[in-house]
Amino acid sequence: MHLYLKYLNIQLKSQLQYRASFLLLSFGQFFIPFTVLGGLYFMFQRFGELQGWSFFEVALCFSVIHLAFSLSECFARGFDGFSSLVASGEFDRLLVRPRSTVIQVLGSKFEFTRIGRLLQGMIVLVWSVTNLPALWSFPKLIILFFMIMNGVLIFTGIFILAATFCFWTIQAIEVANVFTDGGREMAQYPLNIYEKWVTRFFTFIIPFGCVTYLPLLYILDKKDGGMFTYMLVPFGGALFLLPCLLIWRFGVRHYRSTGS
Repeated sequence: MHLYLKYLNIQLKSQLQYRASFLLLSFGQFFIPFTVLGGLYFMFQRFGELQGWSFFEVALCFSVIHLAFSLSECFARGFDGFSSLVASGEFDRLLVRPRSTVIQVLGSKFEFTRIGRLLQGMIVLVWSVTNLPALWSFPKLIILFFMIMNGVLIFTGIFILAATFCFWTIQAIEVANVFTDGGREMAQYPLNIYEKWVTRFFTFIIPFGCVTYLPLLYILDKKDGGMFTYMLVPFGGALFLLPCLLIWRFGVRHYRSTGS
């Protein structure tokens, strides 16, 4: 953890050397998701509700998934850009250092300009929560926190899987965009609006449903059930990350140096 924090501090100082650029990029990141939120708002103005979900209920789902994606992009960006480390031979240098490759790759790149998108997600979260009185209980707010944190773990796991494929082909990382950008756009809506096979895939294979749809059924009082069950559902993100790390270790063991 001490090494990771040192990486964090170095990268932050580096990016703040160009403060005007940093502020402009953060400003842009703040407004980009508003186009999607604006489309969401006008859709509900026209149709009233979506499969039994109100605007603020879907806005809550929107904020959770966007906060999770922003945090993952900020702190796990090293895996998203891992192909360049392999192509340049820089990963060979990481292997000879007496530290975990996971920590070193995580620390190789941070996107602090995502603070703009993170701030926007927090504003939408507070706005939706204040308009949903059913959420005003301590257990539900705790579940909401774990929903966001486990969403971060899911996106990070996808970045790690994509990076692992780069040990065999550096082009494979583009496939991850289907599940990162595509997953973000899909999971910002309740999963019951999609076909059943889509809902099942994104619940049991890539468990976005465990950090948005299923916990929301409980905290919005849309479905009866034991609190203990719903308290555990968001931890599907942690369960998803574990095999991703094991696959990463498999990839590292079978990595062949570039020879550069």
